[in-house]
Amino acid sequence: MLLLSLSFVFFASFISLFIFRKVAKRVGLVDKPNERKHHTGQIPLIGGISIYVALLLTLLLFSPLSPYIVLYLSCATVLIVLGALDDYYDISFKIRLVVQAGISLAMIMIGQRSLDNLGYLMGSEVIQLPLFLSYLVTIFGVIGAINAFNMVDGIDGLLGGLASVTFGALGFMFYCYGNADLAVYCALLVAALIPYILLNMGFPLGKRFKVFMGDAGSMFIGFTVIWLLIEASQGDVKSAIRPVTALWLIALPLMDMVCIMIRRIRKGHSPFKPDREHLHHICQRLGLSREMSLLVICGLASVMAGIGVWSDYNQVNESLMFVAFLATFGVYFAVISHIWRITAFLHKHFKFTRPV
Repeated sequence: MLLLSLSFVFFASFISLFIFRKVAKRVGLVDKPNERKHHTGQIPLIGGISIYVALLLTLLLFSPLSPYIVLYLSCATVLIVLGALDDYYDISFKIRLVVQAGISLAMIMIGQRSLDNLGYLMGSEVIQLPLFLSYLVTIFGVIGAINAFNMVDGIDGLLGGLASVTFGALGFMFYCYGNADLAVYCALLVAALIPYILLNMGFPLGKRFKVFMGDAGSMFIGFTVIWLLIEASQGDVKSAIRPVTALWLIALPLMDMVCIMIRRIRKGHSPFKPDREHLHHICQRLGLSREMSLLVICGLASVMAGIGVWSDYNQVNESLMFVAFLATFGVYFAVISHIWRITAFLHKHFKFTRPV
């Protein structure tokens, strides 16, 4: 049954990509080159829609639809529609934030899922948030995860690669702790992502069939990540990971988003204003090709996720892991804050770091 469902979602995703790319070109749901986007031609923005449709069909055919799954699919559908409208009309970020906050409230009020247990982050006592504060933290957590994966989507294969790292690590932890249903769903997510990653990177059919994820896809993936992290880390039944581990599983997208927003605010810009100061842009300024940038960033994300999995599996002290996470973020922030000086020094003394 597992092999059948994995095969189905893979081929459903692959076929959906070809169907929706034709529709997207007819209706104009495409990404056009500009001063920030240096691709060639108009690329269909349907990767996320195709993945969502493939997963929806798979769940309808192979899984019983509990009220919990119906709520998840309903929230995901709203975000897919919102993202598609944003891809087509470029709607205000304020509207996106309001809808994302509404999705968060649906999770809390209808699904009874919230971030209320922070574990032993500060010592020997569990940090249990009051009801109202847990609602606020959940709303910020959902909006943060959605936008972290939205912001990281900048070069071919990156969003799919980082999402696969997170879903793979989560699936492993669900499997280790006996939650077979969610472990299978994580595997389905990775299987649905593979066809998109291949076409996004021009394999095996070349650049002619290239597709992008689109805001619909990045928001859907970010939402799915935070939904699964809350399911994995909160509650007493079948919890798969400790709350601090969740930070390590999305460490790189989270750190990149926070650093970018702080830099934009310092410059007096909106934290949601697009620019070319993401980690993948920095890698390319260091002389790395897009492919090498992808490998380096996904490698770093895998290391951080691996640290989280290892520490959780071996029950390393939660306070220690939280301090280690903050220290890692501090180093990351310090490096990014001085990256122009660092790159200037490297360009001066090491020719291989010069942009190609």
